[in-house]
Amino acid sequence: MNIYDIAKLSGVSIATVSRVVNGSEKVSEKTRSKVLDIIRQEGYTPNVFAQGLGIGTMHTVGILVPTISDQYMAKCVSYLEDQLTVHGYDCILSCSGFSIEGKEARTQMLLSKHIDALVFVGSTYSGSGESVEETDYIREAAKQAPVFIINGYVKGDNVFCRLCDDRTAMREAVGALLAHGRKDILFLTDSRSYSAREKTAGCIEALEGAGIPVRDEMFLHTENRIHAVRDYLLSINPVFDAAVATDDGIAIGAVKFAQEKGLSVPGDLCVIGYNNSSLAVACNPELTSIDSRAELLCRETIDNILAILHGDASIPACSIQPGRLISRKTTDF
Repeated sequence: MNIYDIAKLSGVSIATVSRVVNGSEKVSEKTRSKVLDIIRQEGYTPNVFAQGLGIGTMHTVGILVPTISDQYMAKCVSYLEDQLTVHGYDCILSCSGFSIEGKEARTQMLLSKHIDALVFVGSTYSGSGESVEETDYIREAAKQAPVFIINGYVKGDNVFCRLCDDRTAMREAVGALLAHGRKDILFLTDSRSYSAREKTAGCIEALEGAGIPVRDEMFLHTENRIHAVRDYLLSINPVFDAAVATDDGIAIGAVKFAQEKGLSVPGDLCVIGYNNSSLAVACNPELTSIDSRAELLCRETIDNILAILHGDASIPACSIQPGRLISRKTTDF
């Protein structure tokens, strides 16, 4: 029995249960009596999470990423840690890897530290889309602490998702390429995550909307290493006049391929990356990229964490922000 169960049996929010447990005056006597009756009936003893929603907070937030070596993940972690520290919260960081077993194990480890909230960074935590059971461990975690997911979507009680509209952003980017005369567009990805699937769908929608055949050979899966992408493309030597990628590093691999082949960028080949990372401006020529609004998603997540931990039950479960195409020198528009 936990605070989630008490809230469900009482027909109120977990924030309301917390107010009752901590003696807050912001609860009607009728509601207080109902919650206390359930607590007595069930023999419930308030745990750290319940106290954390009131005056007994541990002031600690757990952050889980698949890997810190990824620029997007590192950027999010840096922002989260900086801003949570400003608000008086410590952070515990853990890297889960990409296996379900690793994700479940590291989630349980963080929960064992009596954290006040748990943040998952990255769409890999939304699962592969093959089964709902892949994300059951997140819904179970949300029974112990509020869960926040950055750039991923999992439906469940006490789970709050903030993400970029990757499908629309990719559809508009591919649409811009098509509008400027590009017909043979290569799609490059290293992932089958929720975000990657949304980006793939956006590309397909743009092609179908323009009456361009969707060809399987134009959708390639590759490593996210610049030279590995370059070498892979050199080995298969595809014919294309534009490339879109699910990450800037992959896109730069396509730029390197063009340079090896003596193709001009953007004259012969336009290239668009994703995430608008520091790699985009380090690339020569500078890379056009889609800004996935990482800082905004992190800022919203922090605001929501603070609101939930202070008893605000009005936070929406999901919020989606539009991506932005940042044009640089690898496109001609």
